[in-house]
Amino acid sequence: MPEEPAENISGGVGSGGVDTEFAPEDADSRAAAVVDALGELYWQTAYGGQDAFTCLVRTILSQNTSDKASQPAHDSLLNRYGGGDLAATLADAEQSELAETIQSAGLYNQKSEMIVGAAEEIVAEFGGAEGFDAFVREEDPGTVRDRLLEIHGVGPKTADCVLLFSGGRGGVFPVDTHVHRIARRMGLAPADADHEEVRQSLERDVPPEKCGFGHTAMIQFGREYCSARKPACLDGPEACPLYDYCDRVGVDEVDETVVDPAKAD
Repeated sequence: MPEEPAENISGGVGSGGVDTEFAPEDADSRAAAVVDALGELYWQTAYGGQDAFTCLVRTILSQNTSDKASQPAHDSLLNRYGGGDLAATLADAEQSELAETIQSAGLYNQKSEMIVGAAEEIVAEFGGAEGFDAFVREEDPGTVRDRLLEIHGVGPKTADCVLLFSGGRGGVFPVDTHVHRIARRMGLAPADADHEEVRQSLERDVPPEKCGFGHTAMIQFGREYCSARKPACLDGPEACPLYDYCDRVGVDEVDETVVDPAKAD
């Protein structure tokens, strides 16, 4: 059984997660059955406990890039600016210097602007990283999510990652590119669903305590088996451990072609 990858910007080392166990059950939905099957394939982790502002920065850095690129940028940022209140330090940071520090993450000018702006906003409203962390952990999740979405550069996936990996909120299933593709390809959400509609479908159908694990495990499944261009099922049913759960929307196993589920006949 593979260990949780260290370079998983959402849930790897430093995520604040702890090992846990849950037994496969008589699932009430196919989405729940898929998550149970992923639980037999991968690690099982309960998330929460990461510093909220650090989590926000990590997730901004991960936008539109791979963990392989964003992790070194995160490490460089902490090496240069860590050691105190990270929000206060970055609120006063020179943007050009920060952009240079995080350039391996790509889109570094835009991301440095987002990070400095978020830091300024958090210092002004919450007094710094500690106050922001308390807000994320203790306030109503809907209130937290709405407030996070008001920050420039924070979209639904970023907000949900902060809720999950910092706040430890059950019932939060962040949707990235992998989750969006797999949920629609498997038939767990409508083929033409956008990210928010996929999130709503999964959070409705997956038990709250399994949503965080489902998010990270589905990402890993997407990397190892259900890639965008060549999913494992093209090599035959035995090549994919979740074959029996999947509708393979947009996948033609005979012609060996793959299209986005929204474009499937």
